[in-house]
Amino acid sequence: MIPIRDDNPTERLPIITVGLIIINIMVFIYQLSLGKGAVDFIYNYGMVPYFVHNPQAAAGHIYFPPELTLITSMFLHGGFLHIIGNMLYFWIFGNNIEDELGHIPFLMFYLICGLAAGFAQLAANPNSQLPTIGASGAIAGVLGAYLIRFPHTRVLTLLWLGFFVRLVYIPAVFVLGFWFILQLLFALPSIGAGQGGGIAYFAHIGGFVIGIILFPIFKLFFGKK
Repeated sequence: MIPIRDDNPTERLPIITVGLIIINIMVFIYQLSLGKGAVDFIYNYGMVPYFVHNPQAAAGHIYFPPELTLITSMFLHGGFLHIIGNMLYFWIFGNNIEDELGHIPFLMFYLICGLAAGFAQLAANPNSQLPTIGASGAIAGVLGAYLIRFPHTRVLTLLWLGFFVRLVYIPAVFVLGFWFILQLLFALPSIGAGQGGGIAYFAHIGGFVIGIILFPIFKLFFGKK
């Protein structure tokens, strides 16, 4: 189930959404330009749970303060599919939440959701020495906000089941609800697994939940009147 676009026009230009997409793409292009050096770049600026919990252990391994990687890790991606998928979801659902909250409040909302997602991953896999990277935790917060604000909005979705491929309009509550259920199902086997897997499912869950909680508060103070 791959969303293509939603049937939900906006009134304001989504300058923060577009700006964040451009920044993510520029950082990814820079990563590609580093060649083999991209691995060191990711280990320095990606969020390694063990180093955040044990900053003294980071000495000799990374030179960037581990606690600040909770922010920098949001702008790194592990490959073309990773960044394309994240930016697609962000563009489809982010512009409407920015339209609802306004530019600066939306940026604050996005970053807080990203931080919450990072903390969720830290709690789930505190001893992992694998870097957690990607904007998906922050974007998950945007998805959570969209779910409660526009549950019935139609989303043009690509359904791909074996040989069955079809474009259909599906209510956002089913598209985003299905996405969240998948995160839960994939996260369960990694509980207590130590290193965790290659995808930060707990970050997705944490970002999504905090987005649902925070959006009504932001809407109350900053939303359209």
